[in-house]
Amino acid sequence: MEYGRLGPTDLSRADETPVNRPRSSTTANTKIILFSLLAIVLIVASAISAVLVTVVRSRASTDDGRLKEPTLAGKPTQAISRTCSRTRFPDLCVNSLLDFPGSTAATERDLVHISFNMTLQHFSKALYISAAISSSGVYASMDPRSRAAYDDCLELLDESVDAIARSLTTVSPSGASPGGTVRPLGSSSDDVLTWLSAALTNQETCAEGMEGASGAVKSQMANNLKDLSELVSNCLAIFSASGAGDDFSGVPIQNRRRLMAMRKEEVEEKEDFPKWLSKRDRRLLSLPVSAVQADVIVSKDGNGSVKTIAEAIKKVPEYGNRRFVIYIKAGRYEEDNLKVGRKKTNVMIIGDGKGKTVITGGRNVLQEMTTFHTASFAASGSGFIARDMTFENYAGPAKHQAVALRLSSDHAVVYRCNVIGYQDTCYVHSNRQFFRECDIYGTVDFIFGNAAVVFQNCSLYARKPMPQQKNTITAQNRKDPNQNTGISIHNCRILATSDLQASKGSFPTYLGRPWKMYARTVYMISYIGDHVHPRGWLEWNTSNFALDTCYYGEYMNFGPGAAIGQRVKWAGYRIITSTVEASRFTVGQFISGSSWLPSTGVAFISGLST
Repeated sequence: MEYGRLGPTDLSRADETPVNRPRSSTTANTKIILFSLLAIVLIVASAISAVLVTVVRSRASTDDGRLKEPTLAGKPTQAISRTCSRTRFPDLCVNSLLDFPGSTAATERDLVHISFNMTLQHFSKALYISAAISSSGVYASMDPRSRAAYDDCLELLDESVDAIARSLTTVSPSGASPGGTVRPLGSSSDDVLTWLSAALTNQETCAEGMEGASGAVKSQMANNLKDLSELVSNCLAIFSASGAGDDFSGVPIQNRRRLMAMRKEEVEEKEDFPKWLSKRDRRLLSLPVSAVQADVIVSKDGNGSVKTIAEAIKKVPEYGNRRFVIYIKAGRYEEDNLKVGRKKTNVMIIGDGKGKTVITGGRNVLQEMTTFHTASFAASGSGFIARDMTFENYAGPAKHQAVALRLSSDHAVVYRCNVIGYQDTCYVHSNRQFFRECDIYGTVDFIFGNAAVVFQNCSLYARKPMPQQKNTITAQNRKDPNQNTGISIHNCRILATSDLQASKGSFPTYLGRPWKMYARTVYMISYIGDHVHPRGWLEWNTSNFALDTCYYGEYMNFGPGAAIGQRVKWAGYRIITSTVEASRFTVGQFISGSSWLPSTGVAFISGLST
């Protein structure tokens, strides 16, 4: 939720005066981005060659041996027409594919990777042009809020280029057979859906941030970003229609009936350790802190390798395949813009326990920042793990959006941690995430974003908000029906802090509200306290927005707030009665079959069993 978007409250913001806060230059990062784009160009060129080879093969002879006549330029083939008819933006799909060399001789299978390739070219060009702004006079003249939005977009575009490039590599044709695919080690259809979903979320975040910008950068970036979200959406639709992946597609199940058959033993499967993590990672998450051999030790008093977390992150190698462990000793750490970036992979940070090792900050949107950049700590490098610490944003409820922890890391795990804030506490931005045995505190939309995320054995605490505000635990922002994302809250405790409990009659709490059209959130086998309003769910700003297209479900919850008799009557809300349907939101199915979890060593429940 970006600056200017209020939580559920009747208060006016006319009297709020943002505080100016200077932003650091991104010139060095821009050079890195421009250099990185050279590698992307090579990927694109290689993929184009593969596509053209496939197209040549696709122009097979007719039954009598004569070559098929080439299709007239500008007129879509039947393959293009059929492919684009499955997308949400068919006109853009047809026009963009016709512009791509060889597309008019391609089969429908060929068009899957052609669409990825074409989309990657558009994103790479957008990143290149956008990065050049930082060395122009436009950048120097930006106000702090516009500069914050611009910085976000560069970071998000860079991550999107990487995500689409990996997706393209996964679906690109092999040299063995026409239309065949070669998959990098460990890649799958779930990976492609996840990466494309993240790229689409990135563009949405960038565009929302730019809504609060002004001046020349706003118009230039609007032109640079034109059609990018729609192109990714089309890739998602084309890939999904090819038979890759099975999802609820965001509409109520009573309208789609696309459930996967499931064996009883799969439903009731229980694991001590997930199947997606290495033996070493399992040990790292089960060993006492004193027994962990860290690569870097952070200690404020100088009794470690470094004194700051930022110094420790700098020591992490780029694209590391082995686990890099940073042990952060007890203390309160407030450092500006702490982030484990995209290239810092397989990082684990370990503290001395909740409330002992505390990463904190007070950045908020009233300091001329985007919500995205208010995070006290952020991680986007894949394979990120956090254990035994607290992430906090102390800005307070009057400062509105103020993030404590932001995650866009794929295969991220947060284990035995506190995440403490008020509005927008925990930003589960994108990709696949797993929270286990965590305590999360907040008021308005305090768990929000568009990751595919499961919260298991966690305690979610609603706090006392500002006068006239309503608490909303979740705000899920799934924008596209083909995104494989959503929030699953399984075997958790929905509680109130003592100050809210004492005045709960004045501050109703809701399980969630739909931030985007296809918002998806479920609560399963969880205790729900009496502070939760009997209606359960709240409209977005009292409108009918997304009430028919969202997917909000409850399954076998208990406690005084779990009664379903007075729940909302939206078409998008349902009381889940089928174990098959509920199981779609368990760790074992919702976050890629949990194949990546065992190597983290975090105990988890794969199915519905508790």
